[in-house]
Amino acid sequence: MTRIDFHSNVPDKIAYACRLARKARKADFQVVILARDSAQLAALDEALWTFSEHDFLPHVGMDDPLAAQTAILLTTEQAMKSPHHQILINLSDTPPEHFARFERMFEVVSSDDADKSSGRERYAYYKQRGYPLTHFVAERT
Repeated sequence: MTRIDFHSNVPDKIAYACRLARKARKADFQVVILARDSAQLAALDEALWTFSEHDFLPHVGMDDPLAAQTAILLTTEQAMKSPHHQILINLSDTPPEHFARFERMFEVVSSDDADKSSGRERYAYYKQRGYPLTHFVAERT
């Protein structure tokens, strides 16, 4: 059963996703990051190249011919057909359609009121279905 970790009160979802991806890669996990929309996806793509001078985080889009050989995949597709099934980082505001295919999922929730509200709805959704949930407050205001 997929383990789901909620990280809330995140000041910058893109930077936070980059840090989660870096940590997962250091542990030799494959990662899929689900972005809310194409603008967030573009920002995430740029950030993965530039957020650290010392870390290389190879990544491509889910539909790229090199997806199966690349450690980090980026997508906006809720109904993704991923070659990786270890870690999913969800930056969108809905439960991903096929999240149960993953060993672990991180739900990243910002301090924005609308994002908090959708995060609470997702938490309730997973809890009602019996998924093991943990909650981490990223930064207190």
